[in-house]
Amino acid sequence: MERRELGRSGISVSRLVLGCGNFGGVGSAPAFFGQGIPHDEALRIMDHAWDLGLTTFDTADAYGGGRSETWIGEWLAAKGSDVRDAIVVETKTFNPLEEGADRGLGRARILRQAEASLRRLGLERIPLYLAHDFDPDTPTEETLLAFDELVRAGKVGAVGASNHTAEQLAEALELSELEGLTRYEFVQNSFSLLEAEDAETIFPVCHERRLGYEAFGPLAGGWLAGRYRRGEPYPEGSRMTQRPNGYRKFESERVFDALEEFEREALGRGVSMAGLAIAWLLSVPEVTAVVVGPTRVEQLQPVREALALELNDGELAHLRGLFP
Repeated sequence: MERRELGRSGISVSRLVLGCGNFGGVGSAPAFFGQGIPHDEALRIMDHAWDLGLTTFDTADAYGGGRSETWIGEWLAAKGSDVRDAIVVETKTFNPLEEGADRGLGRARILRQAEASLRRLGLERIPLYLAHDFDPDTPTEETLLAFDELVRAGKVGAVGASNHTAEQLAEALELSELEGLTRYEFVQNSFSLLEAEDAETIFPVCHERRLGYEAFGPLAGGWLAGRYRRGEPYPEGSRMTQRPNGYRKFESERVFDALEEFEREALGRGVSMAGLAIAWLLSVPEVTAVVVGPTRVEQLQPVREALALELNDGELAHLRGLFP
């Protein structure tokens, strides 16, 4: 699988990144810690992802209340040096690891959480470390100073920002330049055919400052995979029955019209809707890598489809034009 350098970090990532957010939970939601993908299935998914060429694994300290990092660490420890040396782990901090625990991007917390992530992952250095969200209660300079300290100590390779707006990102970059601090080298935001706002806001910043961009949520919570049908109840265990709030905006006749046309486009190419949605993202020039989060080994099939599918500029524009 092709690898690309993430911004000016000097670190290359696979074009498709294994999202491990559901290992032992459902993202960072404390209510689901201990649920999600069970231990043995997580190990199987990592095995199959490696076989497909996904050499970058994405996690966070709060995913599954620490289970995700721990299981990745176990998987790495069981592999030979050829695998361990090839895998690039990216993890994040911001959210609490249990109900009522502290959160945020204060200096002391970042330094403490980075050490805990290193222990769980069994690593001496975290290649890529991200602010998992913007912290309105902590001065951005304090956050950047903590990240700078970790990079200078050799405990982190490069840092990035997740779930940030263009304004928040630009402010952080300006502060880094003024103070001579480690800067954010890449952004990881939600981006898909149904959530393409970053093309107008974040992409210009990335282009001007030479930042990398990772797209998570390529299937928009299952909407672009065809999980939700007009007039039918949402499947049990789906994102719309677990954490639907960020996806209620798609509940419209226009979106269902677009999805039905998108399904016809996929069938015409002999691929699944999910495969076509991922292929579209891989064809967007500004997207360095796409984070995919299968909950079963079988859900890696759309990755195979996407890697085998090439879309020209006309097809890219046509597919984007389907969606409101």
